[in-house]
This record gives sequence, C-alpha cells and structure tokens, in this order.
Amino acid sequence: MTTGTSGTPLRVGLIGYGLAGSVFHAPLIATTEGLALDTVVTSNPERQEQARTEHPGVRIAATPDELFERADELDLIVIASPNKTHVPLATTALKAGLPAVVDKPVAGTAAEARELAALADERGLLLSVFQNRRWDNDFLTLRKLLDAGELGDVWRFESRFERWRPQLKGGWRESGDPAEIGGLLYDLGSHVVDQALALFGPATQVYAESDVRRAGAETDDDTFIALTHASGVRSHLYVSATTAQLGPRFRVLGSQAGYVKYGLDPQEAALREGRRPGAGWGTEPESLWGRVGAGGPPSGGESPLTGGGRPEPTLPGDYPAYYAAVARALLEDGPNPVTALEAAAALDVLEAARRSARDGVTVTL
Repeated sequence: MTTGTSGTPLRVGLIGYGLAGSVFHAPLIATTEGLALDTVVTSNPERQEQARTEHPGVRIAATPDELFERADELDLIVIASPNKTHVPLATTALKAGLPAVVDKPVAGTAAEARELAALADERGLLLSVFQNRRWDNDFLTLRKLLDAGELGDVWRFESRFERWRPQLKGGWRESGDPAEIGGLLYDLGSHVVDQALALFGPATQVYAESDVRRAGAETDDDTFIALTHASGVRSHLYVSATTAQLGPRFRVLGSQAGYVKYGLDPQEAALREGRRPGAGWGTEPESLWGRVGAGGPPSGGESPLTGGGRPEPTLPGDYPAYYAAVARALLEDGPNPVTALEAAAALDVLEAARRSARDGVTVTL
C-alpha cells in the first residue's frame, strides 16, 4: 500500500454499488480532491455496467477477495455493502494494511465496533464511519445556533426521520433475520442517535418503543427512542416508515428560544438525481428555512406556521466535507471525522433501545 504523495490522489476501492455505494460514496469520492475512485466491487452485471458508465475508467472486481488480492495497488477501502458484511470486510481491509471507511452501522454490536477500533489502532490505520447526517443542512444550522447560545439551555431535542412507505420494498434491510442487522432502529436510528450524541453528549438512560406495523413486515418499521443525556438534555427520537403526515425534522426547545425545522436535507435527492457537488451545493430555498424564537406572549405562543419566531437561514449541507476530512486524515495526518469509538457509543444506545423496547424497561448505561 502507498500513502499517496503530493499531487497523487489516493486510490480508493469501493465495495458495494447499491444505494449507498452508487448514490452516496462513489460520487463523493470521485469529486474529492486527493481521492480517486479506482475500483468498484459488485457481482451484479447491471451494476458493473452502471459503474463503468458513471465513472469512466473505473476498474471492476466481482468479489472483495479479487480486490484484496491487489491490496498493494490501493490506499483506502470503502465498505458500502450490506450491514452483515461490515465487520468481516473491515477486518480484512485492516489486516491487509488498508485504511477503511465503513458505512453505518459499522457493526451489529458496540463490542464489535470496539474490536475494530482496537485493530485499527494496533495497525496504525484510519478507521472511519460514514455518519453523513452530521453534515446535513439542518444539523449544521442547529450546531451554529447552539454554539452561539441562541436557544439558551437546551431542555429537549426532538428529531424525526420519518417516511410514508406503507408497502414493503423487500431486501435485507427489511429482513427479520438478526444476522442481517436490518430494521429502522439500526438504519435510520443510527443517524438520529449519532446526531443526538454529537450535539448533547453521552446518554445515561435509554427508553424505547418499537413496533412492526406493516402487513408482512419482519422487523421494526416504527420506533421511538428517548434519551437522557449526562448534560441534562432529553432527546426524543423518531424513525418510521409508517408516517402518513410527517412531523418537523427538528424541534429544539431551550430556556430562551426554540428552533423548528421541517423537511429533509436536499443532498440525498440531488445525488439520486445524478447531480454532483459544486457551486450552490446543499442549499435550500428560503421557504424551507426553520424558525427561531419564543413565539409569542408567555400566556400563549405561536407555532412556526402562524408566524412564531424569525426565519433562520439554513446553512448549506456539506456531505463532501466528510471525504475531504478523510483525505486530510490520510494525507496530512488530520483528525478522523467520525471514529469507530463514537460509532460504538451510538451502538451502545441502539442495543439499549432494543432491550428497552423488548422488555418494557428503561435501560441505564
């Protein structure tokens, strides 16, 4: 393995070319200075052709083994394959002397995540987890508001990642087999829990309600998680595929003001449509801005829809910043943008949430 020299981009091998690989990772890698998409691993002939069309000159490998046979020709492995393969593939990459980026969840358990982190440390290699929602437009805007103290002391953080998908799509994400690490708790839940911990620090207690609502469904599709943070903040987190009317993406209530924001960050939709990072990336119209304020007299109050608070310009979303940070970490010894130990802390919460929902108890961490 080479570590890259000045002016020479790092050669990236991408394992998996489904939604995660083709929509998120490949476009971001290909447009990041210092990185070059060298090889895509997929056994699907249609996806192989798709990769060649979307990234002319890219090499194709049918299996991860085929990729690892020429590990000395690569500088970074990105793992965007099904969840159950994350730990074995990351282990193989690290043992081959290759830094790795792993899509979330990095593992099925916090213990496995910590074992991977220890292996990376032992080998002196970067192991980073793709928690791209830390670079959502609303998250960046909320962080700015918190840093400026505009909300006062935060009392409650509400975060919703909701969808209306009454019909099953099929595939491993909806499988009831525990080995697949499917279900919304570990899918969208990985995002909302990571965001809550990144904003408000470690959790001390976890309570959850998890349901299987849709006919024929095998795993959770409607889940609520309540966290008590060591900081005193309470987080109420919702992930659902069965929400006929969507709530606000964020509602954050503090001692001085609140922040309410509707709508999803536009970057995923842009990537799905084939757009690539460039001028104006990640911006949204003023009509979608959230609002900040106390919303009226103490005796009443207003909602954002009835004029409460002031419009708060939404900062541009910036998924490209993640891979730019990965490149800096490898080329300039910069910090790891998302460590495996941070991901393990989120998995502690997800495991506690699963136990809470199953046993009807509040779990103390």
